[in-house]
Amino acid sequence: MFFKKKNDNNIDNNDKNVINIESVENNNNNNKKEKRKFKDSINKKYLKNGSYSSVMIVVFVAIIIVINMIVGNLPSKYTQLDISSEKLYTIGDETKAMLKDLDKDVTIYQIAQSGSEDETISNLLQRYADESDHIKVEQKDPVVNPKFVSEYTSDNLSSNSLIVVCGDRNKVVNYNNIYESTMDYNTYSYQTTGFDGEGQITSAIAYVTSENLPVLYTLEGHGEQELDSTIKEDIEKANMEIKSLNLLTEGSVPEDASCLLIDSPTTDISEDEKTALIDYLENGGKAMIFSDYTGEKMENFDAVLKNYGVSRVDGLVFEGDAQHYAAQMPYYLVPTVNSTDITSDVASSGYYILMPYAQGIQKSDDVRDTVNIESLLTTSDSAYSKTDLNSGSLEKEDGDVDGPFDLGVSITETVDDDKETHIIYYSTSNLLQSQINQMVSGGNEKLVMTSLSSLVDTEDSTTVSIPSKSLEVSYLTLTAYDASFWKICTIGLIPGAFLLIGFMIWLKRRKA
Repeated sequence: MFFKKKNDNNIDNNDKNVINIESVENNNNNNKKEKRKFKDSINKKYLKNGSYSSVMIVVFVAIIIVINMIVGNLPSKYTQLDISSEKLYTIGDETKAMLKDLDKDVTIYQIAQSGSEDETISNLLQRYADESDHIKVEQKDPVVNPKFVSEYTSDNLSSNSLIVVCGDRNKVVNYNNIYESTMDYNTYSYQTTGFDGEGQITSAIAYVTSENLPVLYTLEGHGEQELDSTIKEDIEKANMEIKSLNLLTEGSVPEDASCLLIDSPTTDISEDEKTALIDYLENGGKAMIFSDYTGEKMENFDAVLKNYGVSRVDGLVFEGDAQHYAAQMPYYLVPTVNSTDITSDVASSGYYILMPYAQGIQKSDDVRDTVNIESLLTTSDSAYSKTDLNSGSLEKEDGDVDGPFDLGVSITETVDDDKETHIIYYSTSNLLQSQINQMVSGGNEKLVMTSLSSLVDTEDSTTVSIPSKSLEVSYLTLTAYDASFWKICTIGLIPGAFLLIGFMIWLKRRKA
């Protein structure tokens, strides 16, 4: 019994062990299932997150591609900033206005080998294409297309020259005319001094799209001033043909004259010439007139002016207001630029006008009601005309004529339903001189060309002359008042302020 009972106990223990093993195995299986479920859930989570990330990457890449496509189609003026100091490939308002009115297709070919394009010129051309749908820009490689240039010119063109084409008309813009250079006699080498890209391209577009080009006649035979080279280049760039006119031999102003330029005669015109000029003007003629003080009587010349209600004041104008003269010389006049149709661009741009040795212009009350006289440039109320130039004094004296005076006027008269006489008169030819123009950073040049354009522009032709952009140091124009103010500031106020601050610091430290 004893052994049997023991065996029974062993059996029971074995059964318990078997049960324990089975329960352990069941627990292990359950744990494995739980782990498998956990892993499966984690894998599903990773797969879900991975799919979401992949979708987001695809969406992000698609958005970037779409943005790049949109930006790629935007005009270069929005995507390429012109950070050059002179805004070399930014086009101005005059060019934009011309391109806005453009109704003919124009193609501009840039002649350059691939990889050697001038970036400034290329960027500038793209601005033209962005501004008008009628402008198309193409590059022509002379190596790939060796006969292309010969279709338009027999000249050897420099690399990056341009050919502007509209229908049967074309104009070549040589690279050497786009970049201006002068000889530096210190190094005996040429230095680039200006960039005339906009001026040359705009001129070429105006040339190929204009049906009739204006002709400018310059009166000669009376000691007239010779046109300054800069102004002459501007006139030619505006696509005006310049011809000389001798009224003694011609007898009258030619019918093809778009405008007559009278540039400060030093001797009087004849009676017949006076009659010819008045006949031309009274028939709807256009004229730009300059005069200088000569001390000589010029009765016939003055009669032409008097016929349109203006006359020259005896002597030279001096300014009594320091804000209206420059270079410490009261006869270097800085007039007020009145806002008119002719001078609005000059006035709004803040340009100064400098007029040395000018005479006063006086309006007459005894003139036809059909004549309209508009003041363009005026002196201050403190101006006076000095009649005795040998007195040796710059101050106002007895006999001097009180101001204010006009220094530039625009005169119009309607003579027929389709004709209008237009005269622009300035009382000194120094307005045309390059050295004077540089002192006001191109203000005189802009005024003269704007005035001339207003005389010759018609529905069939538009004259636009954009000055070149200087790459040299710009001049700072100061009136006598400004010069005195800054002299007081730099010599007196600023050093005095530092001395006062130093004294206050010294006094504070001493008390401490």
